[in-house]
Amino acid sequence: MRKSIKALFSTAVFAGLFLYHTPQTFAQVPVQGSGANVPATDAAVKGNSKISGVVADSVGNKGIEFASIALFSVSDNKPVDGTTADESGKFSMSKIAPGNYRLLISFIGYKDKAINNIKVEKGKDVELGSITLASSVQDLAEVTITGEKSMIEEKVDRLVYNAEKDITSKGGDAADLLRKVPMLSVDLDGNVSLRGSSNIRVLVNNKPSTIIASNVADALKQIPADMIKSVEVITSPSAKYDAEGSGGIINIITKKNNLQGLTLNIDSGVGNRGTNLGLNGSYRKGKMGFTLGGFGRAFYNKAESTLNQTTFSGADSFLTNQSSTAKDRGLFGQYSLGWDYDLGKNQALSAGVRYGTRNFIQKQDLTINQFENDVLNSSSLRKVDRKDLSGTVDVNVDYIKTYKPGKEWSISTLYSRTGLTNNFDTDYIGESGSVTGGLKNENKNFNSEFTLQTDYTTPINKNQSLEFGAKGIFRTVNSDYKYLVAGASGSYLLDPTNPAGSLKYNQNVGAGYVSYTLSTAKKYTFKIGTRYEFTGITADLGEKGEVSIPNYGNLVPSINVSKALSGSTTLKAAYNRRIQRPGIQQLNPNVNLANPQSISTGNPALSPELTDNFELGLSTNIKKTYLNVSAFARQTNNSITQVRTAVDTLQGAVVTTFENIGKQRAYGMNVFANVYLTPKWTLNGSLDLLHSYMEGQTTNAEGLSEAVNNSGFNYGGRLMSQIQLRQGWGLQAFGFYRGKEVQLQGTRTGFYMYSLGFKKDFANKKGSIGFAAENFMTKGVRFTSDLSSAQFNQTSATQLYNRNFKITFNYSIGKMSFDAPKKKTKSVNNTDVMGGGENNGSK
Repeated sequence: MRKSIKALFSTAVFAGLFLYHTPQTFAQVPVQGSGANVPATDAAVKGNSKISGVVADSVGNKGIEFASIALFSVSDNKPVDGTTADESGKFSMSKIAPGNYRLLISFIGYKDKAINNIKVEKGKDVELGSITLASSVQDLAEVTITGEKSMIEEKVDRLVYNAEKDITSKGGDAADLLRKVPMLSVDLDGNVSLRGSSNIRVLVNNKPSTIIASNVADALKQIPADMIKSVEVITSPSAKYDAEGSGGIINIITKKNNLQGLTLNIDSGVGNRGTNLGLNGSYRKGKMGFTLGGFGRAFYNKAESTLNQTTFSGADSFLTNQSSTAKDRGLFGQYSLGWDYDLGKNQALSAGVRYGTRNFIQKQDLTINQFENDVLNSSSLRKVDRKDLSGTVDVNVDYIKTYKPGKEWSISTLYSRTGLTNNFDTDYIGESGSVTGGLKNENKNFNSEFTLQTDYTTPINKNQSLEFGAKGIFRTVNSDYKYLVAGASGSYLLDPTNPAGSLKYNQNVGAGYVSYTLSTAKKYTFKIGTRYEFTGITADLGEKGEVSIPNYGNLVPSINVSKALSGSTTLKAAYNRRIQRPGIQQLNPNVNLANPQSISTGNPALSPELTDNFELGLSTNIKKTYLNVSAFARQTNNSITQVRTAVDTLQGAVVTTFENIGKQRAYGMNVFANVYLTPKWTLNGSLDLLHSYMEGQTTNAEGLSEAVNNSGFNYGGRLMSQIQLRQGWGLQAFGFYRGKEVQLQGTRTGFYMYSLGFKKDFANKKGSIGFAAENFMTKGVRFTSDLSSAQFNQTSATQLYNRNFKITFNYSIGKMSFDAPKKKTKSVNNTDVMGGGENNGSK
């Protein structure tokens, strides 16, 4: 927010200087910080004197960058000249004629200050020395109140949800917080969908990462909810963004500190389902700043599940009954080091290194009973240990040069590498309880990408701007997998029935874009652009040979239009085309046999899908209520989704993989409202309605391909209320419901979640302590899935015991001084790979 205020102030001053130094008269020149307008005057008679000085903070005596200086004639109180201070607070005005003048100095967060009785004599300069400004407590309080009321910000191409006031999120992760964001839906596994589509792109501070490309659900577990400042839901991305993410883009903005000084923040929570600890520090001195952050979250849970599955082969039927109990443990963390430096008044350089780790371990007892034509054929017990481990390193270097307000050029680079291990170890248990055999799957993956991007933005005049740029992404995916069986001596040997394999997948993307923005006098805003992307792919399966995947190029236009109606009402309309490329979870050909009757594998021959999106939205403020209503429609060709088929070589088994199924259509609407019942009591909620239709090809009982389709409605909603009480107390309640989800071959039932929490701020505002409870009136959540085809019928149910109680604690050490904000560099923004997770690809 401070950056936007700084830009506003700077733009106004430079506009005034421009008008003054051209052969025309002032219209109304704003005096910065005063809220008043100065009467018009003709250009002053030029002289040869100079007035200079330094504007500084009254407490720290540090220069105030971008402070506004206006010079007035004492005789008629009309403006004569104006300027802004540099990064050291220094200013200078030359060619001043002899006379008596008054100087007015202002900057946001400080009280205005006037220097009277400045006498300029012919040929003599005036040096005013250090001029100190005192901070304005009243101004800062007003800014805080405005920010609190702006829970939802509506922009031409996105909706911004400000999440800093969330109480129950402490101790949770990003998935817990995203459940409260309008238009988003998050299932119990953490898979995110936007308006019913899980083909979205998730960014953190405008930056991608290979770990998010690999599995969105697990990546969100690395981000503590209380570290999130805001969430941007970009339903209609402009041409500046990558063409990926057919459903849209979610950009998570974490909390940052641009002030001077040294701070250390401790954030922790302890609960029966999860524990977290975070330490974040920052140091800034002059032009240079450092940030060091580290946090970790451990969780533990248990679940019970059942599977009833019948497959058909001619006149015979094979029934599988399964039941399992599982204990899940996870440890997630991130560690980062950031650095930024102001090269000069108009240039900035930044760099950062981030390491993220996620370790998910599950121990499962699996009982399998198999029947052939209603006669028990076999019964077995398996103990399965699953390990899903990863480590990710991201390194970025970014540079930006600002020529004038609104005109800038940036270069951004990013290197990201992730090592993934997805293993399972199965022991076969005999009737006596001893181990009779075993099977292991070792599956190692490495993802790496290098991105180089440049962007240029320039205003054409007061109401138009032009953006254009280019980008290259060089991505490599390697996967090696093998199966091992237990030998007679207890050692493990290569399994001859499941040969080892590998995947080497290279993807290079070259892109260029141009985007034009126009604001009219009738309060229309147009943002029109187009982007061209060319993708080259090579895929090699080792001994199995290469996979033929042709190169392809796509032109993706985007149109965003908004109209400011009477009062605070805004009407928006948009169209864009999006591409969705498959991610590693969809491509990896490793066959997962941890459950021999429910097998999963990827498909390296997948092609990208193309989606056309249409959107119409209305947002308004009615007294103390903010209301947003939107309707949308989309059509996807070559849609990537999960397809299940029976296996001829393994009785009763069903294989799940990904296919380009054909067409998919969806339309729906979303209604969101935020009400201020009192100045300290808010109530907000939303309703979602979606209708989906999908069609594709599956295999019938004779093994032949046949057309199949499915359609239906999905609905859901959320409700949250928050009260700020006296003496630093706060209370928040939240509820969420997601209805039945339609899939190509069946449905998945809905689920609900709720929470209640409170916190108490310490008297010195240095920290807080709180308590929160989730699903506290029930043991947990139960959901089922019903799937069918000509080859099989499948019903599965899962009981997740996620009742949770937690205590949270937050405390800050150190002190930061109020100072002018530093310039921020831009960073790489990849939005081009489908994430993983159980339901990715299904809408």
